Amino acid sequence: MNKLRLSTFIAGGIGLLDALYLSWSKLANQQVICGTYKGCETVNSSPYAEIGGIPIALLGAGAFLAILVLLYLEGRSDFWAENGPLVVFVISLAGTLYSAYLTYLEIAVIRAICVYCVVSAVAMTIVFALTTIRLVSPQAETNPL
Repeated sequence: MNKLRLSTFIAGGIGLLDALYLSWSKLANQQVICGTYKGCETVNSSPYAEIGGIPIALLGAGAFLAILVLLYLEGRSDFWAENGPLVVFVISLAGTLYSAYLTYLEIAVIRAICVYCVVSAVAMTIVFALTTIRLVSPQAETNPL
């Protein structure tokens, strides 16, 4: 695995772990560990933390898992080696745009910031940026970072 794809995989892995923790806390009705800062719990218990009863974090975990699976498959199949970066680009673009919307809600509507949500947004943005580099500059795949 080249360094660019590995970096994308690491960012996606961090995002997945983060989203899984938030999903677990929401589904198990457990308070998010944020020390004395209460922003995480405020955001995670807001009406914006779910869509149709499904935790947003669970949707994020699904997106990160799909990204990781696609990155893995790129090394296993010519089809995914050719098409995987574009699919990861589309997923990460949607995730980045939705993360921007959620960040707006945190700041302007909920008036609280969730550190875990920020980690998820940054991880998705990094995946998006790295995948964009892979698509725009295919030679970056073979050149070290």
